[in-house]
Parts: sequence; structure tokens; C-alpha cells
Amino acid sequence: MTAANALADITVDMPDPALCYHRFGSPLEVLHLEPRPDGPLMRELMRVRMTCAPVNPSDLIPVTGAYRHRITPPLVAGHEGVGVVTEAHGPWQALEGQRVLPLRGVGTWQQSLDCAPELAIPVPDDIPDHVAARAWINPMTAMTMLQRWPVEGCDVLLTAAGSNCARLLAQWALCCGARSVTGICRSDHHREALTAMGVNVLNQKDHAAIDAAAGRARRILDATGGRLADRLLSHMAPDGLFVTYGLLSGIPISSHHMDARIRHFHLRDHIAGLDRYQWQESFKTLWALLRDIDMPSTREFRLADWRQALIWHDSHPEVKPMLTF
Repeated sequence: MTAANALADITVDMPDPALCYHRFGSPLEVLHLEPRPDGPLMRELMRVRMTCAPVNPSDLIPVTGAYRHRITPPLVAGHEGVGVVTEAHGPWQALEGQRVLPLRGVGTWQQSLDCAPELAIPVPDDIPDHVAARAWINPMTAMTMLQRWPVEGCDVLLTAAGSNCARLLAQWALCCGARSVTGICRSDHHREALTAMGVNVLNQKDHAAIDAAAGRARRILDATGGRLADRLLSHMAPDGLFVTYGLLSGIPISSHHMDARIRHFHLRDHIAGLDRYQWQESFKTLWALLRDIDMPSTREFRLADWRQALIWHDSHPEVKPMLTF
């Protein structure tokens, strides 16, 4: 760690620290804690004091510069989290003291932030913080894909089955009447948890079993791309549908596999098409789904210990690191 990095992590008497980056690069190298003092609250915004925020791949990938065509530093990192409204104007004053998800605005990895009230999502009293903080990206992705491409009566095949989104897809697909759900994993440490959910687990190296599963599947939900996606498409049944929603391998699907059986899902495109009413209504459905769901356990890290949280994120995929404020 450089001297600059060490100094950036000193939070004693730091007013409302925020985890920022001024250039793209490795998150451990370019993220720094910086003070962001509160000024007067603009009338069209409300102020939220954060309680906790998860560390997701989707939080870290933008920091590396993968989306440099869409975003420009300096920026505060983080997309999800839950907090309490401390100040608001006009009719939004009714939300003061209530928990909300301050979404689709500035980064959530900061002590206090100002957000658009109409886009903030009130949190029901019976939803705990550790669930509410993770209620957007993966849950909305899983819910929307299953609504858009129904799985009732289908054999479903998932890649990266140990990921948080795939775990939700698996549980909700079975609830929606999928005939079976099979999950492909790189290692076996997710096997026990997935099997308990009713998922048939395949190791990514078991090519024969994967080829057979692809041949049976009418829905393949893929988060990896690359060689695995190409293999699944080569063996998928003619009436199968392949939905790609991630690129964890960093390698795109081969162009010769791009045909009418492939569908692309990007959460940002979906939410861009929602008006404010639809945006709020979608969470009413999500809260109902999240009340009875198995989500990975969490480990809390103070914001000052963000480095340990990022290292934990890379080495303990079965436990979600949660920044606390």
C-alpha cells in the first residue's frame, strides 16, 4: 500500500467519508476514502444517511474502466444499499426517519448522499437491512428475466450457478413451475447449498453431463459467455432459448452462434424503459418474493475497512461482504 493510500483510509474526524475513484484501474489501487461535507439540500432532492451497502461485482467492474464509454470519474462507487431519510422538502418530508433504497443516482458507498425522492424505494418494516441492501440488481434481474421468458414446464440450465443472481433464478424458476433446474459451477463448494434448493449441480469440467443437460434444456440462462456459452449453444435443442445476461469470462459468444435463439438482457436497458410508477410497482413484487428466499449470508466491514471487504469478496464468494456506515 502506498503512503497516499494509507492516508486516504484515515477516517478519524473525517466528515461524511465516501469511497471515490478519480481514475480507472484496480479497485484496490484507485479507490480512496475522501470527505464529502454536506451542503444545503437542494429542494428537488432528499438526504439519506446510509446504513449498509453490499460489495458486488457490478460495483467493482465500472471502477476498472469496463464502462468508460458511459461514465467519467471522479465518482463515488457502489450501486445498492439501504439508509434512513434525514432531510426532505415538501411532500417528501413524510419519508423522514424511514428506511429507503437510494437508487439510480450517485454512488452508495458513502456516509450520506442526496437522491431523487421519486426514485428512492421505501423499505417495508419486515424486511431486514441485509436483505433490503441487496434488493435491486440481482433480484430485479432474476425476476424480470423469468417474467420475460417464462419457464413453466421447462428444463432450465444455469451457468455460474453459485452466483447470487443464479441462486435467485434457481429458486424462483422452481417456484414458477420449471420442470427441473440444473446449475453449472466451476467448483463444488456451492454444491450442498444448491442441492438443498432442489438444483441438479454439474461441475464445469464434466463436459459430457453438460452437453446432455444443454440438449434437454428449453431455457439456458447464461452469465459467463466464452467457451462455455459456445458449448451450450452447440448442444442446445432446436426449441431451446438461450438468454445471456452477463460476461463473467470476459469473452463474448462466438459470432457464428448468434442466431434467433439468443436473447440479451441488460438491467440498465430494462429500467430505462420504466416510468416512475412502474419502477415503484416493480419493488412491490420484489418485496413479496424476497420475504421467503434463501440469500447468502453476510459479513460486515466498516467503511474504513473497505480493503478487507474487497479482498474478502474475491476469496469468499459464498459470503457477501457488507459495508456498514
